[in-house]
Amino acid sequence: MRYALVMPAAGSGARFAAAVPKQYAQLEGRSVIEWSLQPFLDDPRCVLLVVAVAGSDEYWPPIASALQARGGAPLITVAGGEQRCHSVRNAVEVLNTHSLTDADWVLVHDAARPCLSRAELDHLLGALAAHPLGGLLAVPVADTIKLDDGQGGVAGTVDRKALWRALTPQMFRIGILREALDAAIARGSLPTDETQAVEEWALVGGGRAQLVPGAPDNLKITSPGDLALAAAILQRREAGKS
Repeated sequence: MRYALVMPAAGSGARFAAAVPKQYAQLEGRSVIEWSLQPFLDDPRCVLLVVAVAGSDEYWPPIASALQARGGAPLITVAGGEQRCHSVRNAVEVLNTHSLTDADWVLVHDAARPCLSRAELDHLLGALAAHPLGGLLAVPVADTIKLDDGQGGVAGTVDRKALWRALTPQMFRIGILREALDAAIARGSLPTDETQAVEEWALVGGGRAQLVPGAPDNLKITSPGDLALAAAILQRREAGKS
């Protein structure tokens, strides 16, 4: 198997409320985005990495230069878009120019998700290797879910048995993801993840994306407090190697 990695990193991270965007916050001696990229930099099956950043991004160029200097798969930077779907679509555009076909795989991973393990990545790749569309890492919802009535009151309780939290990476055939994103953007839809775009596309094309059980510690940094949690996960993982 071979695949390309796409990482949308053009967001400003307004909820993070810090001096730098969350993907560039320091975590255990590296930026968050470096941790997020590391599993793919270490994986010989990853033949190309494409990162989409904002045009005004002053933090990414020195990181990209340092990463590329280490060797390995090519690392390409593209311009991000207004929304995540536009950034991913911009990145997907360059994949076919690097000896990748529509039948090859692309994995999309959040720039602010630094705790993906190699075991979890291997599990995703193995589970979807023969799938016609692709799928995503996800974890079943463990908490009781309440419906808001719009005024802060409880309107009901949602049955959680069929609910999953979407994680990344999300993994699809390159041609399918491109078509799904093009269709979503053309109709004015702004999918918040790649699976949503494929879900809507598949209503016409047939088939369903596959849920692949992931790890709860594959967390996404959304607030400064999440950095402490991520640090604890990474420290525990490193201690387990010794």
